[in-house]
Amino acid sequence: MNTIEIIPYNATLAPYFKSINLEWISEYFKVEPHDIEQLEHPEEIIANGGDILFAKYNDEIVGTCALIKTGEHEYELAKMGILTPFRGKKIGTKLMEAVLKRAKEMGANRLWLGSSTKLPAALDLYVKYGFRHVALKPSPYARADVRMEIEL
Repeated sequence: MNTIEIIPYNATLAPYFKSINLEWISEYFKVEPHDIEQLEHPEEIIANGGDILFAKYNDEIVGTCALIKTGEHEYELAKMGILTPFRGKKIGTKLMEAVLKRAKEMGANRLWLGSSTKLPAALDLYVKYGFRHVALKPSPYARADVRMEIEL
């Protein structure tokens, strides 16, 4: 039986945070300096009040998502990715549900994200969970041509 488990960050999972995100970013875009900053130092996300979750599918780490604290009760939903062979198995759905629950536990009343029109499956997932399109703001990512938010 295929099982999906969502687990919290620990230092042994840091390489997965980097490799999973490098896979999807490289597939669709160019890896940017801000990507490298975050992917090489996930402990800073945690130290600054954020969190990182991982999706485990049949005992293999196949997905991840970060909550990056950007305000007193505000977080960026960032670096959400599922390894290519595991897409379409509802792992992103399970990860999104866990991230929204975790954000509420952390006291968030708003989440925002930057994304791209080149990622229609991701955008559909965000809309399904209540994110709405808002005006684009400056971003450290050239690929971000969409901004979405959700009130919790």
